[in-house]
Amino acid sequence: MEILSKGSLHKMNYTDLKKRFVEIYGEGEIRIFSAAGRVNLIGEHIDYNGGNVMPAALNLACTVIARPNNSEKIKLAFTTIDNREVLDINKLEQYKTLKYGNYQAGVAYVMQKEGFSIVGCDMLYDASVPFGSGLSSSAAIEVSTALTLATFSKESGNNKKDIDLVELAVLSQKAENQYVGVNSGIMDQFASAMGKAEHAIVLDCSTLKCQYVPLKLGDYSLVIANTNKPRSLADSKYNERRSECEQALSILQKSLDINNLCEMSPDIFTQNKHLLSGKIKDRAEHCVFEQDRVNKSVIAMTNGNLKEFGQLLNKSHQSLKDLYEVTGIELDTLAETAQKVQGCIGSRMTGAGFGGCTVSLVKTDMVDSFIEEVTKIYTKKIGYAPTFYNTTICNGAYEVKA
Repeated sequence: MEILSKGSLHKMNYTDLKKRFVEIYGEGEIRIFSAAGRVNLIGEHIDYNGGNVMPAALNLACTVIARPNNSEKIKLAFTTIDNREVLDINKLEQYKTLKYGNYQAGVAYVMQKEGFSIVGCDMLYDASVPFGSGLSSSAAIEVSTALTLATFSKESGNNKKDIDLVELAVLSQKAENQYVGVNSGIMDQFASAMGKAEHAIVLDCSTLKCQYVPLKLGDYSLVIANTNKPRSLADSKYNERRSECEQALSILQKSLDINNLCEMSPDIFTQNKHLLSGKIKDRAEHCVFEQDRVNKSVIAMTNGNLKEFGQLLNKSHQSLKDLYEVTGIELDTLAETAQKVQGCIGSRMTGAGFGGCTVSLVKTDMVDSFIEEVTKIYTKKIGYAPTFYNTTICNGAYEVKA
């Protein structure tokens, strides 16, 4: 059983990161930027269907130590791997196939196309968001890169744009969609940029309007568990699911005046679901009812009705398993085991699925026994142990003053 405490989430502290940066790039002024990973509490796979989602930013983050280097090169280094990459800012379109650095190159490329004056800089990345976990490691990389580049662009004097975190989130999503090739929605990047400590974000993905809902958990804690199943979003069936939803919308639009699936109420969908069939109908049904669960969750959280919220988490997982088919034996074992363990009032997969993490609502004084029991059952069935993260809900993207 592996439990990562709050104090061990950052692989290196800021002092050690600065020292490592100097070892790689030499002495000089150093800046620190950070962008958060996120947990989506509820509202899965509806961000790209125009729905409302409820993510929260985590203290699992991507930290960038950086400074301009007065060249036309962006130099990339990492604390967890030995790879080094050098990006020519005049040839940013050439790095799509990089194993490490393609997300950074994509952000720089998109920002450059949008009028930012990208300047050469030295960058060291330290990520405490587990890769492939469903906690948006890619969004944290993208948004932290965008904030760093936007700051240096503005300070270079060649760019008059104010730094707008929502704009940087949108550009980061564009980089992931158009450069990396993952057709993700806006939720991950928005939460990474705009998270607020001790609050969930209720984000309307069709308009980017949001509100913050206090996470009043009382005697309960959010427990995040990683299946530890290797997963790549680009290699998963994520793009296939999005295509299936687009097919469902196209069919329904012949009879209904709607712009996206999540505009429909459950009643309207029920009246028109005969227009769809097979997997296409299942995908649409998940989207419509998941949106309804988000709406009910906002009310439940506002009223402090945690048991209702927990039941909605359970229903969300069941729908993701049966209708959207993005779970698998690892996620199902983790979530369904959690739901049966004393002290847990709700558990579901979070993120794109096909591996990754679950989020559970657990009585705080029973977290240790919960983790022990879930680990025992999961390990016996799957053959290896999950990892649990002791996290807090934090701010999104910002420059660190340290």
